Amino acid sequence: MSAPSTAKTALWPVFTGLMLAMFIAALDQTVVSTALPTIVGDLGGLSLLSWVLTAYLLAMAVSTPLWGKLGDLFGRKPIFLIVIAVFLAGSVLAGLSRNMGELIAFRGIQGLGGGGLIVVSQAIIADVVSARQRGRYMGIFGAVFGLASVAGPLIGGFFTDELSWRWVFYINLPIGALALAVIAVYLRLPKPVAAEASIDYLGIVLLGAAITCLLLVVTLGGTTYGWDSAPVLGLCAGTVTAALGFVWAERRAAEPVLPLHLFRRPIFVLAAAIGFLISLAQFGATSYMPLFEQVVYGVTATVSGLRLLPLMGGMILMSIVSGQLLSRWGRYKVFPIVGSALVAVGLLLLSTMTGHTSAWLSSAYLLILGLGLGCVTQVLTTVVQNDAPRAELGVATSGVTLFRTIGGSFGTAVFGTLFSAELATEITSMINSGRIALADTGIAHQVQSDPGVLKTVSAPIRAIVAGGYADALTYVFLLAAPTAVLAFILSWFLRETPLADNTDEIDRPTTDLAVEPAAAAHRRSAPPQLR
Repeated sequence: MSAPSTAKTALWPVFTGLMLAMFIAALDQTVVSTALPTIVGDLGGLSLLSWVLTAYLLAMAVSTPLWGKLGDLFGRKPIFLIVIAVFLAGSVLAGLSRNMGELIAFRGIQGLGGGGLIVVSQAIIADVVSARQRGRYMGIFGAVFGLASVAGPLIGGFFTDELSWRWVFYINLPIGALALAVIAVYLRLPKPVAAEASIDYLGIVLLGAAITCLLLVVTLGGTTYGWDSAPVLGLCAGTVTAALGFVWAERRAAEPVLPLHLFRRPIFVLAAAIGFLISLAQFGATSYMPLFEQVVYGVTATVSGLRLLPLMGGMILMSIVSGQLLSRWGRYKVFPIVGSALVAVGLLLLSTMTGHTSAWLSSAYLLILGLGLGCVTQVLTTVVQNDAPRAELGVATSGVTLFRTIGGSFGTAVFGTLFSAELATEITSMINSGRIALADTGIAHQVQSDPGVLKTVSAPIRAIVAGGYADALTYVFLLAAPTAVLAFILSWFLRETPLADNTDEIDRPTTDLAVEPAAAAHRRSAPPQLR
């Protein structure tokens, strides 16, 4: 049944506000990358460079379950307004930073808000749209997320070149303010029945500690410190201790931040695992594609960003198409199966590239990868929301989002370590075989940490070292493919549950959107002591 035009007019302002919030949260994962050299030149602190990115991703991962749970307890509208205010405050402070330490701290504040924007936006859609119709909206969310992730480096480069690197952060202010105003005016949600429940502070702290230690292990291990070094071993011990403490705390919490019984739901476990593996492959591979373009093909940073457009186009197209088909068919299993297969094929094709592969052919490979990613990412969120009780929509959504975030961070760190090790092996092999003269060994080793040095060397040396880069990068693509294959296998075990086809939520004006049906469902699904 289609909603009347008045309902569509009422719903779309809310959806537009959520898309704007999703856009700026996803944008800030990548928009800083092209501005980093200029930022270091202005603020100094080269040794802290990677933490400008890591601080944001780490804060997102730690805060995601917290905001999801707070939305369940106190209502998603007030929590959304809080997280967007936190994000905008972090953006202003980051733009005003006077040194690298301040910038890293303020990026962490941004990340705290960004994690909430993504998970609360997705949960709000589940509040106001039926599961059957939700696919088309989640598909557009996926398109916006893909657009922001790929367009981030281009936008960051433009503002850095034409205005100032500080505008990389200031651009969030008008977009975020518009999203805040729209949601404040148009969104109406029922007051949750668990509004007076206690907050699981101990679980929040222990979960944050476990995630932080784990991400620091994969970020610092094998690069800044050896895997058998005291700092890395200490972080591993901290991860295990915090994780065990978290399980102990959640068993005793009245309102656990991430209920352990979610892991007894096969659909949640499989969706979280598939999302983790796909994000692992996605970020592990695509993070290094611009490097391949710049070093092997010799193009500029701007051109390397433009060459990612087929990847972005594939993600946007298939996110929208899969969302529309999901709503039309009411079934979802086919999408992660087809999507993970396309991701595996795309990565295998990327692993065959050389310096002689044409731009058109590499674009085709990226298009296949993008189509696969668009099939999977947002569909998994709808799958988990369809299986969760309404009273736990927030924690279920934040749970699957958390595993995707961790997967992306793992992919960036792990495949970065593998790339560095393989490149060192390639350079050593070239020196030992005599392809690189002894007089040029210093330059060859310097190129491992600074690809820009290639611009200053002779053409023969540049070609040889670029070939080593190509072999190391395609090795990364090859290693990423099995993770997509494993996601493909797991997708076959995902149980098919027909999506709910109740459109009462969208067949009324926004002032009444989801109030009566959501409240009733909320009361039915709440624990007996909270009814």
